[in-house]
Amino acid sequence: MTPQARALVTRGVYSKIRNPIYVFSALVLLGVLIALRQRYAFLLLAVVIPIQIFRAHQEAKVLEGRFGDDYRKYREGTWF
Repeated sequence: MTPQARALVTRGVYSKIRNPIYVFSALVLLGVLIALRQRYAFLLLAVVIPIQIFRAHQEAKVLEGRFGDDYRKYREGTWF
């Protein structure tokens, strides 16, 4: 799967967080790991989070290439 840039969405949750699916999937995973009460399972987070960060950076490159200054301005006002 490769990042694609069809439209720059800046409304709703995207007005605060650039990558809400990555943030909330990590939070869901954290919740599941807490519920399981298995300390070693937290190693999964140590693997998933860097992968999500890498994917977000790849997407940012595509969006910046497609939307230029509009994306850079949007990025300045949002988190991750």
